[in-house]
Order: sequence, then C-alpha cells, then structure tokens
Amino acid sequence: MFFNSLAFAIFLPIVFFLYWFVFNKTKSTQNALLIVASYYFYSCWDWRFLFLLVFSTFLDYYTGIQIEKGKTERNRKFWFWLSVLTNLGFLGVFKYYNFFASSFAELLNNVGFKASPILLNVILPVGISFYTFHGLSYVIDIYYKRIKAEYNFVDYSLFVSYFPLLVAGPIERATHLLPQVKIKREFDLQMAKDGVCQIIWGLVKKVVIADTCATYANAIFDHYTGMNSFSLILGAIYFAFQIYGDFSGYSDIALGVSKLFGLDLLRNFNYPYFSRDIAEFWRRWHISLSSWFRDYLYIPLGGSKGGLWMKIRNTFIIFVVSGFWHGANWTYLAWGFINALYFLPLLLSNSNRNNIDDVKISWNFDSVKVMLSILSTFLITCVAWVFFRAKTITDAVLYLKRIVTNRDFGFQYLDNERYSYELLALVGLFVLVEWNSRTKTEPLSGNKSTLKIALAILAIMAFGTFSDYKEFIYFQF
Repeated sequence: MFFNSLAFAIFLPIVFFLYWFVFNKTKSTQNALLIVASYYFYSCWDWRFLFLLVFSTFLDYYTGIQIEKGKTERNRKFWFWLSVLTNLGFLGVFKYYNFFASSFAELLNNVGFKASPILLNVILPVGISFYTFHGLSYVIDIYYKRIKAEYNFVDYSLFVSYFPLLVAGPIERATHLLPQVKIKREFDLQMAKDGVCQIIWGLVKKVVIADTCATYANAIFDHYTGMNSFSLILGAIYFAFQIYGDFSGYSDIALGVSKLFGLDLLRNFNYPYFSRDIAEFWRRWHISLSSWFRDYLYIPLGGSKGGLWMKIRNTFIIFVVSGFWHGANWTYLAWGFINALYFLPLLLSNSNRNNIDDVKISWNFDSVKVMLSILSTFLITCVAWVFFRAKTITDAVLYLKRIVTNRDFGFQYLDNERYSYELLALVGLFVLVEWNSRTKTEPLSGNKSTLKIALAILAIMAFGTFSDYKEFIYFQF
C-alpha cells in the first residue's frame, strides 16, 4: 500500500474517522487502533514478514526491561548484546548475506578456485532497516541510562510500528516519540491543516517531480552507452530530483499524516539542494539517519576528538557504513566513500560547520559566491548520485567518462511521455517554489494557503505520473 495509491486514499480517512470519533476515549484505545492499522498497513506488502516485525518489537521491549533491571554489568551487557546481535543478525541475513556470499565466491573464482555460493531465495522485508534502527537506538539509550525502559507493550509497539514511518522513516527516537504516544491526543485543527498541506506538497514531490523525472532518468541510465554528453548530464540531474522528490516527498507525507493523528515526527529534509558545502548537505539530507549515525556510531568511535587520523578514520567509517546501510551493492559503498572524500577537505580545514545558518541572498558580490557554492555543491552531489543509481561501479565510471569524452551537447529527444524541455521547466519552477519557501516546512501553508493548495492539486492532476503506483525508492532499503 503506497502513499500515492487509491488503497491508501481509502485507508487513511477510515483510520482518521475511527481514531477521532470511535477510539478517542483514552490513550490506550487510540494507540491500540493505530497498532492494528499499522500492522494491516505493513501486511499489505507481505503478511509473513509481520511476524518478523512483531518478534523484533518484543525482543527489544523485553531486553530493554532486562537491561534496566540488571543488577550487574555482566547481566546488563548480556541482554544488550543479545538485542544488538539479534537485530543486526536478521538485517544481515535478509539484506547482506547474498551480497557477501556472492562477493566471496567471485573473489575465489578470480584467484583460480571454483566456488558456487549457496544463496537465499528470500525477498527483503520492507522497512527492516528502519524499524531495526528504531529498536537499536531504544536499547542503546537504555543501556547507557539515557532513558528508562518502557513497560507498556502497546505504547512501545506503536513507537516501533507506527505506520507513517514504518517502511521508510524518518528514523524516530524514543526520547521524541514515546512521550507523545503515552498521552491522550486531542484534535488540533491547525496541526491537521498543516498536516494536509504537507501531505499535498509531498504528493507534488512524488507524482509530479520524482515519478516524472524517473521516466527520463531510467531511460538515460539504462541506455547510457547511446547517449550524448548533454543527455547524460540531464540524466544525473533528473535522478537527483527523482530521489529527492521521492524520499523527501515520502517524508513529507509521513509527517503530514502523523499530524492528522496529533503526533509530531522528526523532520527528515531541510532543502538539501540549497546547501553551500557537503557538510551542510548532510545536515539537511535524511536528517534522522545522519543524526543516528552521528550519535550511535561517530561519537562512540571518538567523533572529532583525538588526533587527525582518528577524525579521518571516523569520517570514512560513518560515510561508508551509511552507504552500505542503503543496500548490498558496491555502488552504495562507492557512493559513501565519495561523500567522505568530499567531506575530508572541510574536516581538515576545520570548516565543516561554517554554514549552519539559513541561506540569505542580497544584491552583492558575497551573494554571487553563495550561489556559486550552492551550484558547485549540487553538481558534485549529482556526480555521487551517478554511483548510487548505476547498477555497477563500472557502469558509473563509464557513464561519467562518456560525459567527458563524447562532447556532443546537442539535445536528444527520448521516446517518452514528456519532452525533456517541458520537464526542465517543471523542475525549474519546483526549485523556485522551494527556494522562496526555504525557511518554512513546506510552501503551501501561510498566506493564501487555499490558493496554493488548489494550484498544487491542479499540478498533481495535470502533471502527475499515474500510469502505475511507482514504488518509493527507499522502500528497498
């Protein structure tokens, strides 16, 4: 059940009505309804993996209590590592086993040994990377005595399985979401209005920008050997807006839907393509994942403390692991490594926190430098996205090589639904709207919101891609 599907358009109003008009008496009934709705939402993909979600939920619930009750450090460590290793074990088997087995067999074959790996014929449970990280952060925080264990199983289950964030984030923290689910929610009209605005803008990002860009990005990447330099550059730009519109669109819809139920989720995107350097980009892109790795990996490794080589080591570890989190492919590792290389000069010059304020533009030379820094950051980000999108590292290298060596910048028309110049105009308009709204959560709320909502709905109807319900990219992670 996708957010942009007819099924979800039926599902959401039903849950909303039941939540506020039937199960609104107590916090417990509200939470119970949301859990049932969440489990149904998840089972629409494959009901068999619902058992894995329930098991993971119970594991972290129980081990969290045992860690808190542990009277000795040895006992606390036992339950802590039981949770961590079991969670990572499930993630490793479903997501990474085939990758490691195939890679090891290929290595043996390359050095003269014959190897036929035993591979698992299983599909990746949707959202496993996200709900695993929910549980891990909860257990880690209990172990380090940052929070108390949750003894109400219903409340904890909702924290893990809440349907707006279940399959593609944002990656929530117990310190932020659990206190909200432990109290009865009262209907807030303004919060609901803000939620509707965010849902509509998320749909604009998904069906108007992401899915339309995907039509061209897929055609270019799948046939890059026959494309000229200009088309390949467009392909990288199209994919940059595809993945941004797809993932941030999902996050906007998730946050907006959650506001309809009186629950506030962590912001996941903050206009990342207006970043002035790569460090700022990573403070604005997939914020919940970046902060998760910062708090639970980077800082425990020593963070920016210690010597220069420790800083460099920690930087590469966090970026490479972040790349590997996205999928079992060498291309994701390469993408993470490239971003670490981008980040390294800022780290060495101690300028990785230079741009922590919002972008301000005025008519002077400094503003020209700001715009050039935004453009250059976007371009190097597009280069890295080529590795993220390509099927193999070789394909990514050849794709970039062809941009440089082909030198044909004539416009190639592709056999698709829309001409590329129309799409460029659409993307350009989208950038202008986001630029003018860069200090807000989304562009539709505030003054003249009714008019802006009407125009957004008109854009969805006129320019949206509805030939099929295209899956959100991050569902595969």
